[in-house]
Amino acid sequence: MQTDSISEQRLLEKIQKLPPEQVLLVEDFIDSLNLQNTDHSLTFAAAKLSEPVLLKIWDNPDDAEYDKL
Repeated sequence: MQTDSISEQRLLEKIQKLPPEQVLLVEDFIDSLNLQNTDHSLTFAAAKLSEPVLLKIWDNPDDAEYDKL
């Protein structure tokens, strides 16, 4: 997409103007963002996998009264 290309170019130009130690900080920041995305994906996948098991626990006649609260 044209807009993405322009944004990437602007970002690259800004990074190229930084001193090397700040480029490393930018790289660390990007890595931390990627890690957060990975962690979120893993958490979501684990929640989806546990849903059928937990549904058996949560959705039963004995606890139906609590559903009305």
